[in-house]
Amino acid sequence: MKRSIILLLSLLIGISLFAENLTVGNLVNGTYSPRSLGRVTPLADGEHYAQTSPDADAILRYSFRTGEVVDTLFSVTTCRGCTFKRFDGYILSPAEDRILIQTETTPIYRRSFTAQYYIYNVANRRMTPLSDGGPQQIPSFSPDGKMIAYVREGNLYLVKLMFNNAEVQVTTDGVRNEVINGHADWVYEEEFGETKYYDFSADSRMLAYMKSVERDVPQYSFPLFAGAAPRHDQYALYPGAYTYKYPVPGVANSTVTVHSFDIKSSVTRQIALPLDADGYIPRIRFTEQTDADGNQNQLAIVTLNRHQSRMDLYMANARSTVCRLALREECDTWLAEPTYEAIRFYPTCFVLQSERTGYNHLYLYNLNGTLQRPLTSGSYEVTAFYGYDEKTGDVFYQSNQPSPLRRAVYRADKKGKVTALTAETGTHSATFSRNFKYFIHTASSLTQAPVTTLEAVGGKTLATLIDNSALSERLCAPGMPTREFFTLTTADGVTLNGWMVKPVTPPSGGAGGGFPVVMYQYSGPGSQEVKDEWGSGFYPGMTWECLLAQQGIISVCVDGRGTGGRGVDFKKCTYRHIGTLEARDQAETARWLARQPYVDGSHIAIWGWSYGGYMTLMALSETPVPFCAGIAVAPPTDWRFYDSVYTERFMQTPQENGAGYDAASALLRAPQLEGRLLLVHGMADDNVHFRNTAEYSEALVQAGKQFDMQIYTNRNHSIYGGNTRRHLFNRMLSFWQQQLGK
Repeated sequence: MKRSIILLLSLLIGISLFAENLTVGNLVNGTYSPRSLGRVTPLADGEHYAQTSPDADAILRYSFRTGEVVDTLFSVTTCRGCTFKRFDGYILSPAEDRILIQTETTPIYRRSFTAQYYIYNVANRRMTPLSDGGPQQIPSFSPDGKMIAYVREGNLYLVKLMFNNAEVQVTTDGVRNEVINGHADWVYEEEFGETKYYDFSADSRMLAYMKSVERDVPQYSFPLFAGAAPRHDQYALYPGAYTYKYPVPGVANSTVTVHSFDIKSSVTRQIALPLDADGYIPRIRFTEQTDADGNQNQLAIVTLNRHQSRMDLYMANARSTVCRLALREECDTWLAEPTYEAIRFYPTCFVLQSERTGYNHLYLYNLNGTLQRPLTSGSYEVTAFYGYDEKTGDVFYQSNQPSPLRRAVYRADKKGKVTALTAETGTHSATFSRNFKYFIHTASSLTQAPVTTLEAVGGKTLATLIDNSALSERLCAPGMPTREFFTLTTADGVTLNGWMVKPVTPPSGGAGGGFPVVMYQYSGPGSQEVKDEWGSGFYPGMTWECLLAQQGIISVCVDGRGTGGRGVDFKKCTYRHIGTLEARDQAETARWLARQPYVDGSHIAIWGWSYGGYMTLMALSETPVPFCAGIAVAPPTDWRFYDSVYTERFMQTPQENGAGYDAASALLRAPQLEGRLLLVHGMADDNVHFRNTAEYSEALVQAGKQFDMQIYTNRNHSIYGGNTRRHLFNRMLSFWQQQLGK
């Protein structure tokens, strides 16, 4: 017996010495971040791709066959007239003979930014500014490569390269917080995933753009202070404010119209689009269809009704302005975002994504809007569309056909034969060459950091570009916390998927004799956190959850009803009453966990960020409350405070669904909150406004509920900058240690 005890102690000591000791500092500074390939641009010849050099001082041409550098497309050291040492991004012209070099990037919102762009001529290695009139937004080349359009301060401009970069101002009525031409307003950018709302015709003769008139949209302001990291000296004595247009549910959105600009004659026309007065235009794209006069004037315009339950695809003549309805897609809830955001146009056809069968699939249409054939089918979801080869009829895509938890890459031929191009375990993604002969393949799983390889579509691995094996070994070594999937069935008879990260040492005690638990979730409509990929958990590799496990805390994540990957019925059952079923499922998970012999049922907590923060508040008021504590980071607390497009997609307007808004309000449920709460918010959050936390904290005060609060000056929804992330996660760790007895 004595010898056995000595052997056991020796084994435990060996494991503890071998295991990685995780720290918050290393977590937030990127020590455990996997290496990635970064942005890749497949080139026109199908044999090469472009990529920025590691030092961001050159653009390199790589071979798809070998992964080796074969040429330098641009370098700051050989460029004539270059005044900078590194750059932020680039855009290639269609012929790849010119490159727009992006510098001095200044973020605005989640996707938008201004930058100073330079035009680089590959042949003579000379560089000239795109414009001397100030920073630019969303520039793009015309299809013939002879012009560049861009937006500045709400107006659309055109630079003609063949005329010594002569600049033409296409619109003149752009005014901040009033009129925007060719660029998204805040809510379009955030909820339709696009900033660029203009396009060149395929023959480069026309320019079409969307005009957003936001004068009648109510505006929102938040305070700005001097702060630090960065310091704003202009607010040293008195704070300032940032004011912008932000529509909440049921109020006026921007009024949108589509216009065409004849580049030769400089004539502007408004397209006669039959759009609802409160409708949306999530996409505009020119097709390549040629009319009887040899012009390529056909403009595809995608519209939505305000409920986002009906999508119309119009084919408009950019010269005559006449519109023809080509396709209508409808449902009785809301249309999934890829339906209108990911339509892909080809010279003779387009590919549409639709959930009409109960699962997201691909459909091929001709440009008149006639269905040619379904490209995919089955009881699984297409999760990414990579492209359609018009020559062969092959379609390339990612789906969760193996399992809702997994993703693989497939090719389906014109006869419907499906071939897996990757393994069907774990999660796989691809970037294809323009001719679909090769693809860059990234594979990962819960226990394997991303491995990036070059593959021939025929099935041969050509090269390994990144393997991250050292990171996998470091974070999944003996002695490190274990990761596993599990399922549970709720009292409502619903089966839910989850993952769990467990400590390797025995529990130190507690009322239940097991480990305390922290449940992490997001829970938003169509989201999915439980997947077999390295990116699971709050930080890649589940490093935050592993850090908690080293503190003796189990981490658990469960995707409740309303989340994605399992078809329409599971995802859309929360329509018009988001928040209620999801909170019930999180509470049910906590009760299930409390029955497990390895869990201390009196110490189960929950946390989340954004929608996950909202769900934390809802779950802490789900009577009877099974949680002892929670952390809500940047939570929406009442959906009347959030933006119109997102909220009405799932709830309709407060005028139509007041009872649903009341039931979904964490603010109204504040008197029922139980357990200790830490509220966290950034005061400069342009997405989920600080008012959500301010109003919720006041409700708790008036209800006599004690709570903790952590506010971050000048921080947006991501709450980062300087020492902020380190401070936040140390604060969270300290809170868990206090509340869970660790």
